[in-house]
Amino acid sequence: MNPTLSRRAAILLFATVILAWGFNWTVTKLILQSAPPLWTIAIRSGIAIFALLPLLLASGNLALPKRADLPVVASIALLHMTAYAVLVALGLQLISAGRSIVLGYTTPLWVAPGAMLFLGERMTRWRAAGVVLGVGGLALMFNPAAFDWSDHRALLGNAMILLAAVCWAASILHVRAHKWVSTPFQLVFWEVLLATALLAALAFVFEGVPRIRWSRQVVLLFLYGGVIGVALAYWAMAMVNRSLPAVTTSLGILATPVVGVLSALATLHEPLSLPLIGAMLLIGGGIALGTVEHWKHKPAL
Repeated sequence: MNPTLSRRAAILLFATVILAWGFNWTVTKLILQSAPPLWTIAIRSGIAIFALLPLLLASGNLALPKRADLPVVASIALLHMTAYAVLVALGLQLISAGRSIVLGYTTPLWVAPGAMLFLGERMTRWRAAGVVLGVGGLALMFNPAAFDWSDHRALLGNAMILLAAVCWAASILHVRAHKWVSTPFQLVFWEVLLATALLAALAFVFEGVPRIRWSRQVVLLFLYGGVIGVALAYWAMAMVNRSLPAVTTSLGILATPVVGVLSALATLHEPLSLPLIGAMLLIGGGIALGTVEHWKHKPAL
């Protein structure tokens, strides 16, 4: 059973999600100083399994996925929880967390043209304007005055984060096209379980036995990533989606990269450049344009 929350409770829970996901980028960057990237994501995902299980049991949402939902379980596990997470972890080793966050949240920009090509959705003027504005933000980030094109590590890191955003966009397109039998929250345990198995296998193949410099701080960071950044955030977002209008959550989630950039500035002491600020505003504005247009014609629930 998934009762809706009061508006005040839903907004407070939504703020918790934004903070959890925003800080998770900095947390991951810090863990990577002591652990290899694939094992970082695999361990975090494994912790999330044990944190999600009691939440699902308590809410009566633990059930085997239906046959019709298996493709979307595989899609989310492979494209979002595995490919996106791995590419982000690898990219974070090469470029700053602040830059990674802004690039990672370009995902909605790639959803708009993808929906037109694969789902037959119309590319309206609002959506087109949003994509143009967002691409303008990317151009600002990669202009020669703000980016060293001769730095191969930086090129690779940026490419990985952008590819991660495209993988997430592909997952979103599949989710949008899927005819759900179970609810998304009922399937999240199985998605995380599958992703953890894949991540652990990849980690063993490419990184061998995990060599992690354990400390109290590293343990706490892993617990934050698995319990707060994954399990709590997924449960909370499921509750928020039932209790607040879609346009509110779609626009509100744009605060996540702002929180992430500010946390990287405060914790990692990363510089906050004018091109990064400008790009964040342009990309966020472009996503907002497309989001408002997408939802303003939706019928009230």
